[in-house]
Amino acid sequence: MSLQKFLKFRDERDTPKPFLEHVEDLRGMVVRMAIALGICMILAFVFRGQLASFVQAPLLAVDPGRVDNLQSLGVADSMTISFKLAFYAGLVVSFPVLLYFLAEFVLPALSKKERRVVLLASIVGFGLFLGGAAFAFYAVLPAALEFFFQDAQMMQWRPTWTVGEYYSFTTQFVLAFGLAFELPVVVLALVKVGLLEHGQMQSTRPYAIVVIFLLAAVITPTPDIFTLILMGAPMVLLYEACIWIARWMERRDALTTKGTGHHDRKPDHDD
Repeated sequence: MSLQKFLKFRDERDTPKPFLEHVEDLRGMVVRMAIALGICMILAFVFRGQLASFVQAPLLAVDPGRVDNLQSLGVADSMTISFKLAFYAGLVVSFPVLLYFLAEFVLPALSKKERRVVLLASIVGFGLFLGGAAFAFYAVLPAALEFFFQDAQMMQWRPTWTVGEYYSFTTQFVLAFGLAFELPVVVLALVKVGLLEHGQMQSTRPYAIVVIFLLAAVITPTPDIFTLILMGAPMVLLYEACIWIARWMERRDALTTKGTGHHDRKPDHDD
C-alpha cells in the first residue's frame, strides 16, 4: 500500500487532513509506543536476574547439569544480554498497548463500539501470541535443545554454548512461534475488510498449507524437520479454525444486512 493510498484511507475514517497533520499523528503514535515499550523494558531490567533464570528453564528441564556448559566470553555479556532480554520481555508485555496505538493511527475517529472491538482484537492477538510462545517454550524448545545437544555429541563434539548464543537462540525461537500464532488475527482482519472469503480459503487450502510450511521454514531458527512440523501443524489447525470463523462472520453479516433491509422496507409496506 502506497503512502498516498494509506493517507486516503485514513481520511475516509476521519476528516481530511493535510500531509503534515498525518505526519504529526504518526509522530504521536511512535512517541506513545516508545514510552510504553520503555516503561516495560525498565521494569523487565529490574528483574533481569529472575528473567535470566526463567529463560534457562528449558535447558534445566533437559538436564540441570547442562547450565554449567554455558560460557560467558564477553566482558560486558551480563549487561548486553540483560538489555536484550529486557527489550524482548518489554516487547511482549507491551504488545497489547502497542497494537492498540497502531490501530488508533490506522483507524482514526473510532466510535466507542469500534474501540471496544479493537481492544478485544488486541487482547485476542496477545493471547494467541502468548499461547504460541508458551507452546514453544514448554513443549518445543526443550526437545529442540536436546536434539542439537545429542547431534553435536554424535559428531564427536563437546556441546559448549556461549551465553549470548543460547539467549539469542531461545528468544528468537519463542518469538517466532508467538508471531506464527498471530495467523488467525491477520486472516480474520482480511475477512473483515472483504479481501478474503471462507470459500476462497477452502478452495486454496492445499496452497495455503504449502505456504504455511514455507513460512515456518523461514521463521524457524532451526533447520530440522521436527521443529518445522511442530510449528507448521498448529498453524494449519489455526487456518482451519479461521475458515469456520470466517464462515460464521459472513453468515452473521448477511443476517444483519438482511434484517436491516427488511426494516428499511417496512415503511413502504405500511404506506
